[in-house]
Amino acid sequence: MPSSHVDIPTPDGIADAYVSEPGGGGRAPGVLLLQDGFGLRLRLEEMADRIAGEGYAVLVPNLLYRSGRAPLFPMPDMTEPGSRAAFLETLRPMVDLLTPERMATDGAAYLDALATISDGGPIGITGYCMGVRVGWRIATAFPDRVAALAGFHGGYLVTDQPDSSHRSAVDLHAEVYFGHADHDPSMTAADIEVLDAALDAAGVTHTSEVYEGASHGYTMSDTPVYDEAAAERHFAALFALLERTVAREP
Repeated sequence: MPSSHVDIPTPDGIADAYVSEPGGGGRAPGVLLLQDGFGLRLRLEEMADRIAGEGYAVLVPNLLYRSGRAPLFPMPDMTEPGSRAAFLETLRPMVDLLTPERMATDGAAYLDALATISDGGPIGITGYCMGVRVGWRIATAFPDRVAALAGFHGGYLVTDQPDSSHRSAVDLHAEVYFGHADHDPSMTAADIEVLDAALDAAGVTHTSEVYEGASHGYTMSDTPVYDEAAAERHFAALFALLERTVAREP
């Protein structure tokens, strides 16, 4: 499959990104893959290649480009006690730069870039961890350009802040699928209940599932919490969603 690294101009600078295409001639439906906290790296490129293999043009931007080009840091050793908390503290200032407004303006640039390599029709978004919140902001800001939103082990979609993601469910036009991690402190059972209620009230077509026994980050094979069965379940759910929403007749 053809793949490359590209630069995407945004109002705040240049976002580096990875592109994977199915090949075979013609333009394929587009998918925007949005990173977890560990950033743009080989694992995400592998995931993009697998999605491209199903017939989609995939763009994976470095969401933290304001802090530098990927990789921004080496993968931390998450097996040491306290290492996860220490890493999150290092990451926090970079993530805090991603305000809801910047997620939307970045999203416009990503969608425009994806349109140049895809068939230009409504696209699908698949997000992981922090990428789920970014995907939500893009989908609500550009409802006519996003037909599907998938989120896996997403965190903090429900907070007590006025700009909490769940409060803008009414702006979603995409079909939504969530594969929540079991016992995830960043997305508790109570949070999931609130999120589902918001989607129901907004009339959003959605599916919300908890992957029993899977930890936050279960899709990421370069971390200790990787769960192969849960990761394969995620791919099956994602491909089914894309087939329903963005796959086009040849």
